[in-house]
This record gives sequence, C-alpha cells and structure tokens, in this order.
Amino acid sequence: MRKTAESKRSKHARTRLSRLLTARHGRVLIVGAIFGGAAGYLIGLNVAAFDISSAKELVQQVRTDNQKLKIEIIDQNARQVALQTKLTGAETALKAIVPTDDTYVIKPNQSLIVAGGRLTVGLVGSPSNESVNININGQRQSAASGDIINVAVDPPATCQVRVQSFDMFKAVLSVMCGAARSQ
Repeated sequence: MRKTAESKRSKHARTRLSRLLTARHGRVLIVGAIFGGAAGYLIGLNVAAFDISSAKELVQQVRTDNQKLKIEIIDQNARQVALQTKLTGAETALKAIVPTDDTYVIKPNQSLIVAGGRLTVGLVGSPSNESVNININGQRQSAASGDIINVAVDPPATCQVRVQSFDMFKAVLSVMCGAARSQ
C-alpha cells in the first residue's frame, strides 16, 4: 500500500507541476521570475560597480589630500626651523646688549640709564689698551679691568660700578646699588 500511496502522491505532484508549466499563466510566471532574477542580478552588479568606482574616487581624493598635507607639513617644519633660527639670533643679540642682570655692554660714546634710573653711565671715546674713560652721572673717571668705582646717589645709598672687561669696541660694566655701609 505504501508504494501505491507514494506513487499517487508523486504522480499528483508531477501533474500539478506539469499543469503549471503547460498553462499559459504558469509559463508567464516562470519566465517573469527568470527575467526578474536576471534584472535583479544586473542591477546588483551595476550598483556594486558604482560603489566600487565611488570608493576608488574617494581613495584617490584621500591620496591627493594626503600628499597636499604632507607638503604643507614639510613647509611648516621649514618655517618653524627658520623662525627658531631667527629667535635664537634675536636672543643672542639681546644677550649681547644686556647679557645678565646688572651687567651692561656699552659701546664708545654711548650712555645708559642703569640701577633703576639712579645712574647714567657712558663710555667716553674708545677704550685704550690699559683703561677706559667712563662718565658716571656727569663725572668722568678712568678705570682698568677689575676696578670698582663707588658712587653716592642718595645719602643712605651707594652704587658700585665695576669694569669687568673692555676691548676696542665695547666695555662690560656691572652695577650694584645698596645701602651705604658704615665703618
């Protein structure tokens, strides 16, 4: 019995499929499904190709932007090095003018106001081999390297002007002011 029941079912299933294929609307349905599948496949290929080409364009644009940014970084690094060099030169020039606190470089026939405005110190002419001529608050004095000149500015305060060194083009002086020492 089983065989007859199975053969009836398979026969019945075949007949249903064969009827679907032989019927006009069945053929149209199958042909439509095949065309729909093919159209979907082709549309999917076109969308994928479009996405791939868009991705390639974006990659190329990113590469171009990356190259521009690398060139910009190189230019900025070069500018930074140039500015650092200028800054170092300016700092060196500033230290040559005012090397340390209370130390002053004075050129021939130049005067500076020092010690918080208490003293005016000037170099009279170019230094000679043994001494320099210094004008301190209008009083001209001659001094050699290492000499200390005491100047009374206010009754309780005095200032010391020390000649540290000199050459043909400048004199280096240090100035220290404080209360007068009683002895």
